[in-house]
This record gives sequence, C-alpha cells and structure tokens, in this order.
Amino acid sequence: MLYWLLFELLAPVWGPLRLFGYVTSRTAFAALTALLISWIAGPVLISRLRRFQFTQYIREEGPRSHQKKAGTPTMGGLLIIVSIVVPTLLWANLRNPYVWIALFGLLSYGAIGFADDYTKVTKKRNLGLTAAAKFALQCLPATVIGVFLLLLHARGQYSTAMNVPFFKSLKPDLLVDSLLGSPFTYPLAFIFFFGFLLFVLVGSANAVNLTDGLDGLASGLMIIAAGAMTVLCYVSGHRELSTYLELVRLPGAAELSIFCAATTGAVLGFLWYNAHPAEIFMGDVGSLALGGGLGTVAVLIKQELLLPFLGGVYVVEVLSVILQVASVRFRGRRLFLMAPLHHHFEQLGWDEAKVITRFWITGLVMALFALTTLKLR
Repeated sequence: MLYWLLFELLAPVWGPLRLFGYVTSRTAFAALTALLISWIAGPVLISRLRRFQFTQYIREEGPRSHQKKAGTPTMGGLLIIVSIVVPTLLWANLRNPYVWIALFGLLSYGAIGFADDYTKVTKKRNLGLTAAAKFALQCLPATVIGVFLLLLHARGQYSTAMNVPFFKSLKPDLLVDSLLGSPFTYPLAFIFFFGFLLFVLVGSANAVNLTDGLDGLASGLMIIAAGAMTVLCYVSGHRELSTYLELVRLPGAAELSIFCAATTGAVLGFLWYNAHPAEIFMGDVGSLALGGGLGTVAVLIKQELLLPFLGGVYVVEVLSVILQVASVRFRGRRLFLMAPLHHHFEQLGWDEAKVITRFWITGLVMALFALTTLKLR
C-alpha cells in the first residue's frame, strides 16, 4: 500500500522517495512498524482478554510450578498476527504472489489455532480440538498452498528444485517426473510433492506449538528463526548474491524479507509482555500461525532442508515427544522425566528462566550455523 503510494506514485514526482523502492529500506520499516504495533497494542489486548475471561487453563499433569499461571490471558497470538499482516500490507509489493501465499499460510494456521483456543476457553479446560480434527485442518491449507505453488511453477515463477546444505551443485527436484521424463511418473511426483509439503508445513506448525510451554520460550526462538529467515529471503531473491552462493534463485523472493522482518518485529514486541513472568500467552492461535508462516516461507525460498537448523530447538522438542511416546509404548518406561524437553529440565531442578535462556542460546547458535552453510558449500 505505502510501497505503491510512496514509490510508484510519488517517487517520480519527488526523487528522495525512491528510497522506498529498495527492499532493504522497506524491510527495516516493516520491522519497526510491527514492533510498534505489537508494543503499543499489547496492554489494550491484555485488558480486553481479561475482561472476556480468555484465560489459560493449565494441565494438571504438568509441572506444579505452572499452576500459578492459571488465569493468565491467552490468545495473544491475535496481536502477533495483526502486527505482521498490517506492516506486510503497508510495505510489501502486493503484486508479488509470494507475499500473499506467505500471508495465507500465517492466517490459515492462525485460524486453526484460534478455533482450538476458543474451544478451550468455552469448555474451560486445557483440551481443544481433537488431535485428528486438528491434523485434518492443518493438512487443508498445506494442500491449498501446494496447488498455488504448482500454478506458479507452470508459469515459470516457482522452482520445485531444493537447495541442499553443504552441496552447491545438488538441487533435487520435488517433481521427479522432470528428472525421469516419463508421463507415468506424474502421479508419483504429485504424491511426493504434496506429501513433502504436508510434512514441512504441518511439522513446522506443530513444532512451534509444542515448544510454547514456557514464558517467552517460543517467542524468543521465533525472533531468532525469523531474523535468520529474513536474510535467507533477501539472498534468495538477489540476483548477484544468489548466483555467487549458487542458490536456486527466485525473482521476487526478496519481498518475503519484509514479511519475515515484520514477524521478527511483531514477536519482539510481544515478548515484552510474554517474558517471564508472562502477562499474556500467545496460545495456539499464535504458535500455529508462526510455525505455519515460517514453514511456508521456507518452502517458497527452497530452504526446506535448512529449516530444521533455523528452528533447531523446535525440532528437538518435537523429537523428544516422539521418543517419549515410542519409549513408553515399546519399552514400558519413559525416556525423559517429562516431555517436551523443556519440562524434562524443569523436573531436573532447573529454574524456568534458566531453561528459557539456555534454549535461546542453543537456538541462536543453530541459526548462525544455518547461515554459515550458505558459504560452506
């Protein structure tokens, strides 16, 4: 909106406004706009959620120290979503289809999280949608995104080849029919493409959701991951940098850096109120939206295989739950004192603030490692 007004409409009249034609400038403005919206609107949302009694219910089988958090306002993810969407619409080039797909990923998974949170609030318990219903709903937007990507691929605006960390010449194509050249491989290619897409998007959304168990834990890790993703988006869309680093170049992907910067700023402002002891929780509406949005961007810029490093702690948290369930089922005993992993360390006697800080440090190290793989190829 502002991109069109300031750059396309007014810049020819007054030269200095050409500044807003640069992605880097609009990325910075988007981050600041998101930060201010989130920071200023935070107290208003907290008071409204308290008034309508949209508060968190704590599961009884969790750590006892968490029982004192009962009654804290939840669904703060609404603030995060608004703080991302508004700056993106203001500063991004809205003719770019990548921007709309990223917003769709954010909003669709946020809507699923909202339904889950609202069910919990109305039933006054810590159980929302059933696992089967939630999974089915999460598969729907992933499938829609897949259809959009295939349409862009047919128009030459999207590549189904993937970047592989450490290997600059290895770029496997998700549509394997383009490699085999046989019409009989089309069904298999589409099944593999959509299956992989579901794995990335649903996995990313649920990874953030499972990590959101301590004050500010998921928020801090998302700031790190979204900040690193901002760099990746800019590099992937930059002609000279993508060529130099031998990445799959996607013209227009640099506009996604505005979306990622807005995510970074929005979550940073939210963390002001979500830091320990939290005044508000993001709820599933926030965690699923952020995970879905991050996964969508990774798919768009062909960094699906780098996503586990960018959100390394998220991945470890999911693996801890999977290993715990498998251990109980096949061995009859727990592998961890409690899952996800952050609860295991709490049970060992670590203070909540220490768990959060050390997980943040781990997430930062893994994100920096992910960025170094751009050169170590």
